[in-house]
Amino acid sequence: MTAVLLFLLLLPLAGAVLNAILGRHLPRRLVEVIASTAILGAFVMALLGFLSLGQRTVDVSFFQWFAVADFTAAMTVHYDPLAAIMALMVTLVSGLIHLYSVSFMRDDQDYVRYFCYLNLFVFAMLVITLADNLIFVYLGWEGVGFCSYALIGFWYSREANATAGRKAFLLTRLGDVAFGVALALFFVLFRNFSLSYINAHASDLGSGLATAVGLLLLWAAAGKSAQLPLSVWLPDAMAGPTPVSALIHAATMVTAGVYLLMRLFPVVSLSPTALLAIAAVGAVTTLYAALSALAQRDIKRVLAYSTISQVGYMVLAVGAADIIGGMFHLLSHAFFKSLLFLAAGYVIQACAEEHDLFRMGNLRRLLPAIFWPFLIGALALSAFPLIGGFFSKDRILLAAYLQPGAAYKVLWGLAALAALLTPLYTFRMFFLVFLERPDGRRETDLHPVPAFMAWIIWPLALLALVDGCLNLPFGPGKDWLAQYLAVVPGARPHLGAPAAVTLAMSLGSATLILMVLAFTWLLYRRGAPAFTWKGLAAFLFSGFYLDQLYDLFLVRPYRLMAQFLWQDVDERGIDRGVEGVGRGFLLFSGGLGWWATGRVSTYLKMLLLGLTAFLAVLAAGWLVW
Repeated sequence: MTAVLLFLLLLPLAGAVLNAILGRHLPRRLVEVIASTAILGAFVMALLGFLSLGQRTVDVSFFQWFAVADFTAAMTVHYDPLAAIMALMVTLVSGLIHLYSVSFMRDDQDYVRYFCYLNLFVFAMLVITLADNLIFVYLGWEGVGFCSYALIGFWYSREANATAGRKAFLLTRLGDVAFGVALALFFVLFRNFSLSYINAHASDLGSGLATAVGLLLLWAAAGKSAQLPLSVWLPDAMAGPTPVSALIHAATMVTAGVYLLMRLFPVVSLSPTALLAIAAVGAVTTLYAALSALAQRDIKRVLAYSTISQVGYMVLAVGAADIIGGMFHLLSHAFFKSLLFLAAGYVIQACAEEHDLFRMGNLRRLLPAIFWPFLIGALALSAFPLIGGFFSKDRILLAAYLQPGAAYKVLWGLAALAALLTPLYTFRMFFLVFLERPDGRRETDLHPVPAFMAWIIWPLALLALVDGCLNLPFGPGKDWLAQYLAVVPGARPHLGAPAAVTLAMSLGSATLILMVLAFTWLLYRRGAPAFTWKGLAAFLFSGFYLDQLYDLFLVRPYRLMAQFLWQDVDERGIDRGVEGVGRGFLLFSGGLGWWATGRVSTYLKMLLLGLTAFLAVLAAGWLVW
């Protein structure tokens, strides 16, 4: 088992290092084979670990990094059912994205750098998934941050792309500061960075310390998982290649924050305040992003806001003390969101890099190969009855509803409203892209796209269609995922809801989803209706003007302060003062230069002059005295 876990981690790293060193000297096809084989090999290792271990937990130490007195830090893998499921998802989805990228990046000449970063991204995410020591988790945490920066700004010659990469880097760093502070607190409290040790001794914490740590972890997760108020970087992250968007949104970085909260749930769960704060951030973010998605024109920005909203459900699940529901939705989201992004990449390339929904249309007839997988992804995202997204989202809403207190009922209401908005913005996008419109695309407007890009997303389409079977509330596979994850610290296989409540919520949810789908069909079947509330449309399009608020309250004051310190304090104050002292010394030394002629007669005259001045001063003083 040690070799399996070692290869699971090292294969993506080896692919990145090999291509970084030798890639420019190898044929293009070999670079692509190395990168893709590394991830598919990691998937095989993850599958072997999953099949051989079952529900057992294994801790494997590979090497010791450093030791100071009685404190040690070692690269130890903590492989339990939660890590097993996460590793399977990361490697499977990432492997399909790598294969898709071979065709998507077919004309890009910087393919070596692209595949190197892609492999490194997966390695960093696997470190977060598997590492038991929080120091190594933090290294993986920073690794995905660096790779996202490098890949979002991959086409850095365009100013907007480089700016989007910097924006993602800086905003996620704000969350990383909180994670660093949480690490320092863990060291002070436990003198140990082992996740399994901290979870086992979490009960030693008081409620105040648990609240402080929980809020720090929430802030860290908000940065990585693009939750309010640190969500503004994710829509701009669409500047990168579309497979990168799929990787960030579905398999790696955006899920890292939620996974961290699940990993440390025994600590977080000690504080009702922290749980309520987590649930509130998740529910509010879910509704905020769903409303913002309603007004977007860029197909990728619709999916970006959708990701923010769906990850909000996962965060809500953690706040509602249901990490199984959160993990169930994380898996469902990974399949249907990667499917939608890759299908959108096909559409964008076929439409000559066009992103605007209102400049598409007629693609059901013109691109039949992508119509059906896109439809499956849209149905799964919309939580269409009896599809995976339906079961996972319903479980989260049920968990929030069952939590005691009026606050959770309000949060449940916000999340339920966002669930109704999801099919509206999803099928608005779908109908605008695929239905027949007089002003839509013509066959002569389309560019050829490799058929492989449509074929490779079908595994994701099938998974998105049937992943509800992982945790069906009925039938022979009833609650399989819940039973498998039952050994994870803090997991609740059963929510304890009365059967009538569960049934009523499921039937009500299914009915409302179908009604919203019918309404959306009527609204968008002949194109986009005229929107009379222009101010509201602009408000939603801008994401509630959150970027402008950041600019007003953070960026502008920072720039004004920096300008004041630079021009007024540094240049006009410090620089002028230093330069004035220099000029004074220059004048003084110039005056001394008149005396230092090298002639004895001049020195005797100066001596006589000085002696005369000295005697004159003495005489004047004697007379005054």
